[in-house]
Amino acid sequence: MLFTHKTHSNLSQYGWSVATVLAIAAICFPFTDLIGYRTVSLILLMVVSILAMRFSIGPVSVAAILSALIWDFFFIPPHFTLTVGHGEDALMLLMYFIIALLNGILTNQMKVYDRIMRRREDKESTLRLYNTLFNSLSHELRTPIATILAASENLTSKDQQWSEQDKLAMNQVIHTGAERLNRLVDNLLNVSRLESGHLTLKWDWCDVGELINTAALRLKPDLDNKTLDVKIPANWPLMRLDFVLMEQAIYNLLHNAATYTPPGTRIEVDGAYQNHQLTIRISDNGQGFKEEEDLLRIFEKFYRPAGSKAGGVGLGLSIVKGVIKANHGTIEVRNKPEGGVEFILNIPTGQLLRPTLNY
Repeated sequence: MLFTHKTHSNLSQYGWSVATVLAIAAICFPFTDLIGYRTVSLILLMVVSILAMRFSIGPVSVAAILSALIWDFFFIPPHFTLTVGHGEDALMLLMYFIIALLNGILTNQMKVYDRIMRRREDKESTLRLYNTLFNSLSHELRTPIATILAASENLTSKDQQWSEQDKLAMNQVIHTGAERLNRLVDNLLNVSRLESGHLTLKWDWCDVGELINTAALRLKPDLDNKTLDVKIPANWPLMRLDFVLMEQAIYNLLHNAATYTPPGTRIEVDGAYQNHQLTIRISDNGQGFKEEEDLLRIFEKFYRPAGSKAGGVGLGLSIVKGVIKANHGTIEVRNKPEGGVEFILNIPTGQLLRPTLNY
């Protein structure tokens, strides 16, 4: 099948090369006396050069040979014969053929070289991404695994008698480590599905307030002396969304704010519904992004602003953008004038369902 496709592609290139040379020659022929047959050679040479930028060496070589024969037969005196009347015209014909052929070959070589360089750059870029991912994963996996192992070894040790309060604290350490591992695995799986295009949305009627509150509840153990203020209108209609993915996107944004802001930061969540569009704003009063490049690249996989806090793989915000895009929405980020960062999610809701009360 691939061979057949390539054969058809090559035949198409040959056809276009021949047709283009014939068409340009036909256009030039009535104006030969006006522009001169030597000018026609420059025009045909330019056509061969343009074809060389698009097609492979075979079709370009055919175009070079055909254009030389056409120029000789129709334009160089005496007309309608391959005989050349003057020695200088014969030399020009020879030089034309050589230049057209060399031009096609050299242009094709440049295309091949450019293709090789781009493939090499793609491989190097992919290798850098893999190295970044593995380095980040090694750190992200090592920390929770070490804490889980240490806490579990202490709990199972027969040489130490632990109080119920100590056991509860160590169980909490194990639970926190397991949550961190689960979050990392979820992010990796979601990135894989987004990249492969196999992410299937499960549309259902959702209470957006419940969705946001679920994400906020998950965040509580990670707040670390930060304040979370959720302001969601109580009269929002039910909306058709993928609850699990949207909740994960909201949680990623909240977790990002809780992780990369100093103690005492206030994180706010509010929203609005207008003209069949859901808008959710997540903001903080931290330091914000220092560089304009950070605002432009923050949703790229593995991107981390310079000087950011250690830890994290750099997938959370990339997943957020993918989920919002899958829900046909958009996400924006900006530094607030008074300090801090604001993420704005805009999601078209389509169908709505007003909640009803049954007495």
